[in-house]
Amino acid sequence: MPRYVVQRTFREGWDIAATREGARRCLDVVERNAAAGVTWGHSYVTTDGALSYCIYEGPSPEAVRRAGAANGLPVDRVTEVRVLDPYFHH
Repeated sequence: MPRYVVQRTFREGWDIAATREGARRCLDVVERNAAAGVTWGHSYVTTDGALSYCIYEGPSPEAVRRAGAANGLPVDRVTEVRVLDPYFHH
């Protein structure tokens, strides 16, 4: 399955608290993503909450964009990537 980095901009910042409500919100995102055939791996969020870089797997950039729309999340850019880590030679 192709892997993507999804860049998002949140004008008013975005934060999900480490609470039951935050966990529920994340699970809601996961469920809507599954309906689009997309899997959310993890995200990096700037300390001010203005930008996020999310790792997704899915059949196409369009499927990732559809999942973002279904979740009410902005999608600035979807870039297909591959994994490179410093230990590939072992």
